[in-house]
Amino acid sequence: MKLYRVIKSNIDKKGLVAAKNIKSGTRIIRYKGKIISNKQVEENPKFDNSKDIYLFDLNKRFSLDGDFSWNTARLINHSCSPNCEVEGTGFKIWVTAIRDIKKNEELTYDYGFSYDSDYKQFPCKCRSKNCCGYIVREESRWRINKKYKKSLRISR
Repeated sequence: MKLYRVIKSNIDKKGLVAAKNIKSGTRIIRYKGKIISNKQVEENPKFDNSKDIYLFDLNKRFSLDGDFSWNTARLINHSCSPNCEVEGTGFKIWVTAIRDIKKNEELTYDYGFSYDSDYKQFPCKCRSKNCCGYIVREESRWRINKKYKKSLRISR
């Protein structure tokens, strides 16, 4: 029996939920795709940030294009309070539970986007208490929260 099933997500379009209770540390699903060079990523209009991209940086030279219907892991949504993490060995990427996950709970992980001038292109819809409103890695969210609090003080 698979550990997950596809659902209509409250976060964004489709998602995956736990089909049964999952213990912390369990490998849930492998993120599959085609290994491509980072030069191909730069040159291909398919990887324009104005549309959905299913791309993982593997190292300085290669990325994994997961934009294939047979890559069910691509449906896992971002959350600022994730229950999974992505770990890789070589060119293999796994989604692993970082805490116990209850049956029917949506599977999520932190997409780990960097904080730069383009972060506003990626609004977050996770609605967790830790959400800063944008899909930005945990280590950078304080910058956005600081800006948000400062703008509140100015507007009062």
